[in-house]
Amino acid sequence: MGFQRLGGILHCFTGNSTHARRSLDMGFMVSFAGNITFRRRSRFARTALEVPLDRMLIETDSPFLAPVPYRGKRNEPAFVKEVARQLGELRGLSTEEVGWQTAQNFYRFFSLHESARPFTW
Repeated sequence: MGFQRLGGILHCFTGNSTHARRSLDMGFMVSFAGNITFRRRSRFARTALEVPLDRMLIETDSPFLAPVPYRGKRNEPAFVKEVARQLGELRGLSTEEVGWQTAQNFYRFFSLHESARPFTW
């Protein structure tokens, strides 16, 4: 008996590559937060490279886990750009590319229609 494709979002992912692969196989999206910008993020960084960009989301986890350079301050939604910037640096993509793709993933996952206004940072 196989597993059912459940789907869902792994909020503020902190697992390893094995956890990510198993979750992706079950239909989950993997969401990275401000902790991907922390100095001790090597495990998250390796996993972020393995998660396909079309299965990834980004978040702030406000008011917690403010990304570098805001670490130690109250987190806010505007800081999600730093998460996109870090993932872009890891993957050799621009902040805008990561932001655009993860926004498209959000719209697709929640079956929402994108606004007529283009996504911009």
